[in-house]
This record gives sequence, C-alpha cells and structure tokens, in this order.
Amino acid sequence: MFERLRHPIAAVAAAILLTFPFLVLFITHGLHLEPAKNIAPAVAVFVGGLAILGASFLLAWGAETAEKDVPTAFAIAVLAVLAVAPEYAVDAYYAWQAGIASGSSNAASLAIANMTGANRILIGIGWAGIALFTIYRAKTTNDAAVDHRSGFLTDVVTIDRDIATEIAFLLAATVFALFVPLGGTIGIFDTVVLVGLFVLYIAIIIRGDVEEVEEAIGVPAYFQEYQKLGRIAVVLFLFIYSGVTIYIAVHPFATGLEELGIGLGIPEFFMIQWLAPLASESPELVVVAYLVNKARSTAGFNALISSKLNQWTLLIGTLAIVYSIAAGHVDGLPIDSKQTAEIWITAGQSFFALALLANFEISAREAISLFGLFISQVIAEFYVIQTYTGSAQTELSIFILYAYAAVYMVLGGILFVKRRESFVELLGRTVSTAREAMDVGQPEHAD
Repeated sequence: MFERLRHPIAAVAAAILLTFPFLVLFITHGLHLEPAKNIAPAVAVFVGGLAILGASFLLAWGAETAEKDVPTAFAIAVLAVLAVAPEYAVDAYYAWQAGIASGSSNAASLAIANMTGANRILIGIGWAGIALFTIYRAKTTNDAAVDHRSGFLTDVVTIDRDIATEIAFLLAATVFALFVPLGGTIGIFDTVVLVGLFVLYIAIIIRGDVEEVEEAIGVPAYFQEYQKLGRIAVVLFLFIYSGVTIYIAVHPFATGLEELGIGLGIPEFFMIQWLAPLASESPELVVVAYLVNKARSTAGFNALISSKLNQWTLLIGTLAIVYSIAAGHVDGLPIDSKQTAEIWITAGQSFFALALLANFEISAREAISLFGLFISQVIAEFYVIQTYTGSAQTELSIFILYAYAAVYMVLGGILFVKRRESFVELLGRTVSTAREAMDVGQPEHAD
C-alpha cells in the first residue's frame, strides 16, 4: 500500500496523514469524542478506522526497524503489546466498573465476556485468516514458509521453530487458565502466576542474540541506514505515536460500531463480547497482514502468538489488580456460571490451536476448521440470544459453550498425542532457549 510511494518518508507521511482527521476531531471536541453524543457513529467509525490503519503501518515499520538492534522476538513482543493495548483499556474499564459497583455481576460478566471474546477472535479469525491469507499470497510472493502439497486444501504454512518458546509459554498459560474458574474469581494468585509467566518469557527473549534477519525493504530499510541514535529515535517515535493513536482511536471506533449495531437490533451483550473486541484487535490484524504481504509470514505468526500470549497472561492477570484498586481492597473479579463456561471454551480453543501448531505448521484445511468451529459457535449463540429469553437462554448458551469446549479439548488432545514427537521437540527447544538466555554473561568454566 504505502510502500509503493516513491520515497520512504512519503510513505510515512501518508500513514500519518490518515491519522489526522481523527486527531483533529479528537482535539476540537474537547478530547471527548463520543459517538451519538459529539459526532455521528458512522463518522467515528470512518475516521477512527483510518487512524487505526495508518497507525498500524507505523507500528509495523517501527518493529521492523528495531530488529536491527534488538532480538526479533522482543521487537515483535513490544509490537504485540502496543497493538492490543486498546483491548486492555476496554477490558480494564469494565473491571473498574465492577470494582466500583462492589462486584456488580453485570459489570464483571462484561469484563470477562470482552476478554474471552477478544482471545477467541484473535485465534478464530486472526490465526485462521492469516494462515489462509499467507497461502493465498504465496502464489505471487513465493513465500518460502508456504509448502505447496498435493491434495485438497493441503498447502501448509511452516512455522519457524524458534517460535517454540512462545508456543510453550502460551500452552502453560492455557493449562493454568483451565483452573482459574474453580476459585470463583480471577484473583491475585492468578495475577501472580499469569503475569509471572509473561515476565519470565520477556526475560528469556530479551537476552537472546540479535539475529541476522532477511534484508529489509522500503521504509524499514531506509531507517535502518540511520546511525544508531537516529534509529532509536525513529523507533521510539513510531512506537509512541502509533501506540497513543491506536489507544485513543479504538474506543470511539468500537463505540461507533456498537451504536450502529444497536440501530440494527444487535443485543448489547453480544456486541461487547464480539464487536468491540473485533475493533480493538484490528490493529494487530492489519500489522500481521502487512508482514504477510511482504512474505514475512514467520514474523506475522510470531506477532499473533505473542499477542495471544500477552492477552492470555497480562490481560487476564491485570483484571484482578484493576478490580481491587476500584473496590478499595484486595479482591478477585467474580466469575458466574456463564463466564466459567466462557473461560473454558476460550482455553479449549487455545489448546486446540496450539495442538495444530505443535508440528510447526498449519494447513489450509486446519485453518478452515479453526475458523469454522469459531464462527459456528458465535452464530449458534447469537441464534439463542435472539430466539430465547430468561433462564432458557442462559441454559442453552452455557450448553453450547461447554459442548464446543469439549470438542476443542478432545480434538486438541488427539492432535497432541499424534504429534507427541514434535511436542517433545518443542519443549526441548524451549528449555534450551531458556538455558542459553540464563547463561548470558556468565563466565565459562573449564572442563
């Protein structure tokens, strides 16, 4: 898109210009840009969407430029955190409201619904969609990560085995998440474990070596020619400008979508679980699609997995902190029976998706099955919400969630057994990477 402009600076300027209409409205409306109050919802969706698009490109260029000076995995982890920061803000808002309302079941359920919806969208649409897009784009980009095989929908995207660490940590967080609802709350102990997993992951990857990555092209290549201080300044600007823009744009964008949805008769709860997270996840999907379009599918999948990892650790873990601060005392975000089922189906989907990646590849057929399971569950639950009321609606909805959770877990278990050798290799690589990271700077001992 922007890379086709004659000079890299022109491409950066074009991306920044996309953010200006939103920023102008944001400033001229007294920093209170609320659809249906200050501006029309359609306008908020349009200018907010443009701002998110432009900022997403700036974010991707910043991450690619940073790869010259820091480990690629760390650069992409920072990218992932910034890209999903809006989702943190949205979910923190509901957790805060629950704390202020002294454990309001409605506010607490909305916080968990938004969190689980965001996580399932990231895999059901993000992982599946990007895998299919990668295979499609390989016809013209000659992406080395795509292996064309004979048979119907058998082409696969091969995953770099260096992503084993991310997969292993995400699996650990997924297994732990299965036990979170048993305590009746998302509490401080859960925060310690989940945030601890993410901190340990960052500690490992930040101590890795700066890899020799494939030669950059376009905007990143231009900025990588700067002197080191200049590169650092550019990367910081791109990260800060894009991160702030995405952070402030996604709420009016999501709220505008919600207002449009209400006008179409879509239930509010359904929109908070699916429509708002879809808006907040859009920067991440744009960034990954950009990387795939440049035949950097490995970096794209790394970003997706890093995003899922930080959402499944930091996002869940910080809910208890936000809730406790709002409530004025240490406590856990309450979980009702519906949200227990939501957490289990989300963990089940994650378990199945990781089983698909256990052999370091995902086929078109597997991506379609991942998307099919996701979208069929959403459609089924939407039908129940629209057709039934009261206890019948709740009971049917919970039944659907448990049924899909069971399907995910059974399929995932079968795949892990079939791919046990690859799984052992994955764990071995993770342990090796951790040991190497912990040995950095240690004196060598004579034999």
